[in-house]
Amino acid sequence: MLQTETGAPRVGYVPGVFDMFHVGHLNILRHARQHCDVLIAGAVSDEKAAAVKGRRPIIPLAERLEILSHCSLVDRVVAEEVPTKLEMWEALRFDVIFKGDDWRGTPKGDELESTFAAVGVDVVYFPYTVHTSSSLLRGVLERAAAS
Repeated sequence: MLQTETGAPRVGYVPGVFDMFHVGHLNILRHARQHCDVLIAGAVSDEKAAAVKGRRPIIPLAERLEILSHCSLVDRVVAEEVPTKLEMWEALRFDVIFKGDDWRGTPKGDELESTFAAVGVDVVYFPYTVHTSSSLLRGVLERAAAS
């Protein structure tokens, strides 16, 4: 058990769009599971994903939540529909948040670290799976549909 200083189970939160679930998603969930006792996966809402990425996910939120709920690495699945990760922390009170290392050293990553340092939450980065991503898969699908 990876308990907190108070002896409580260590709760981890891994947010993501989780569109077209693939091995990169599995990798981050597998890594996260090793660093906490309870793992919560947060699937970003369709609207929030569209605002950030400029397009809606291919797989709707309800289906992404269903897929994640059947992953044995995850203890709880939630929809991330609030504007900030801090608001998710206020609702879930996790001890550690997990992100791909493509966030490390970026303005978004620096802001995440600063925000969570203020409330005592660790930010842990894992290797981003470069050869597989939802954006790459989407590109392949779009090219196939166009031909």
